[in-house]
Amino acid sequence: MLERSAIVTGASSGIGAAVARALAKAGSNVVVTYGDNRRGAEMTVQACHDAGAEAFLINADVSKDEDCQAIAQAALDTWGGIDIVVNNAGTTRFANAADLKALSADDFERIFAVNVTGCYQMTRAAATHLQAAKGSVVNISSHSGFSGIGSSMAYAASKGALNTLTLSLARTLAPHVRVNAVCPGFVDTNWMAPHLDADALVAFKEKTAAIAPLKRVPSADDVAEVVLWFALGQAPVTGQLLVVDSGTHLSVGAPL
Repeated sequence: MLERSAIVTGASSGIGAAVARALAKAGSNVVVTYGDNRRGAEMTVQACHDAGAEAFLINADVSKDEDCQAIAQAALDTWGGIDIVVNNAGTTRFANAADLKALSADDFERIFAVNVTGCYQMTRAAATHLQAAKGSVVNISSHSGFSGIGSSMAYAASKGALNTLTLSLARTLAPHVRVNAVCPGFVDTNWMAPHLDADALVAFKEKTAAIAPLKRVPSADDVAEVVLWFALGQAPVTGQLLVVDSGTHLSVGAPL
């Protein structure tokens, strides 16, 4: 059994799955949580096993505190500690920002419940054990939290709140736990697939790459590499919000 253990929420696909795989390859056992995509979560667990790590999946809704408590307890029962929490679980509702009637109060409540409250609850559930391990928390935020551009105003606002939550938790959990956030721009995952047809998605990727100074769309593995640096590195870094977007945020004259 490996000595280090990690919790990755929302790890059935995309960034969460890439982070779980990367942590396993780097020598961490992994709790993989998922919402609806059990098959994807099973594939992530298998990839962790293939990398030589122990891993198991839990169906959970991080907006429910009891689910966060159960995730933390399962890690403790299995491995005796928690070294890393990656708060990746997130949700959105695609809505045109020009249509102020497109979002309801219920939309805001659900998005904030998962994207903000869920991160707080998961971190709180693991906090004592993270402190004992001198561990790390990495929140998966978004460039939307700075730009206000994204799948919806509610999503962007939730990521702005997650950014400030990251700073607050970094202060509170210091000196033993480092808390940072990775803020991707558009990433080459299936996140946009429910909103765009295949041709439109290809066109969007091409436009994004053309705008970006580095001329490419980051992959989930690119984001996972940054997460690992925050999670496993020994540098005295906490309370940081690191944008991973191939430099798209520099394109002020032609914003995505």
